[in-house]
Amino acid sequence: MLRITQLILRLSAAAAPLLLLAGCGYVGGPQTPLANVPAKVGDLAAVERGGVIIVHFSVPQLTTELHPIPKPVKLDLRIGPSPQPFQQDQWLAHAKSIPDVKVDQSVATAEIPVADWVGQETVLAVKVIGANGKDAGWSNYAIVKVVAAPQVPADFKVENTATGVHLTWAGPGDQFRIIRRTNTMEPWTVMMTATTHEWTDTSTEFGKPYIYEVQTLVNVGENKFAESELTAPMSITPIDVFPPAAPAGLRADVSPASIELVWDRNSEADLAGYRVYRATGDGPFEKIAETSEIPSYSDHAVEHGKTYRYAITAFDSSPKQNESQQSQPVTAVFQ
Repeated sequence: MLRITQLILRLSAAAAPLLLLAGCGYVGGPQTPLANVPAKVGDLAAVERGGVIIVHFSVPQLTTELHPIPKPVKLDLRIGPSPQPFQQDQWLAHAKSIPDVKVDQSVATAEIPVADWVGQETVLAVKVIGANGKDAGWSNYAIVKVVAAPQVPADFKVENTATGVHLTWAGPGDQFRIIRRTNTMEPWTVMMTATTHEWTDTSTEFGKPYIYEVQTLVNVGENKFAESELTAPMSITPIDVFPPAAPAGLRADVSPASIELVWDRNSEADLAGYRVYRATGDGPFEKIAETSEIPSYSDHAVEHGKTYRYAITAFDSSPKQNESQQSQPVTAVFQ
């Protein structure tokens, strides 16, 4: 028994260093502290609209080491005339700081009055300064050639027509941007850049609401434009009140047991059918039939020796079933 106890004590003593090693973590050298330099802005953009230059960009959320940026940060946005050739030091020497920068969900915006910059090519840039005073340098540069504020289109009107919603406006300018949406919850869509003071939206559907706005564009070169403010929105729900054209080419042929009517087919996309009108002798026209889209009709309710006059109208598939004017009448004598 004594020998067994001594053996256990020896094994325990031998295993003790291994247990100590297994229970201790590896201790390495000290880690290099993070620099915490905010990343550069890479999507700065600016456009002149109305009497201001609108600037927007995404505020970086990570440092140059891809760690979250410690808060708070400072946004240093500047605008200045562009030296020729461009040199950052010269630009910076004359650039003005823009203090009023608003941030909403990591998107920063600012509005800069154009009064001090009309007639100049300006350069804008921003840098993000961390709480530790460090920054990664200036963002991409946005260049804006500033002109006098373009005039908002006047007398903006929308009209329901057979081919679509017709827009008209007045005022100086030779390029105009038209935007549209179908309700106040949807984003605006650019529909057209017009070079006249009118445009017809042929993509509309009867019974569906639409909202339009228009703005003047001034070309400042290099495919860039200064924009006016937008017009007040104009709403319209086009309704089909437009009848088809009167059928043409009506002909009446007398057969042994009927008078056969044929005419040219109408081309309207919403054509639903035709109505046949007949008058006996000099009497009034009365509707005697309503047909499908096939441009023909056989009148069997005729009597020998009588004279008949015929006219055709077309009607569409709208709820009101808009009906055309009557065709040119034709006369037939049933022998």
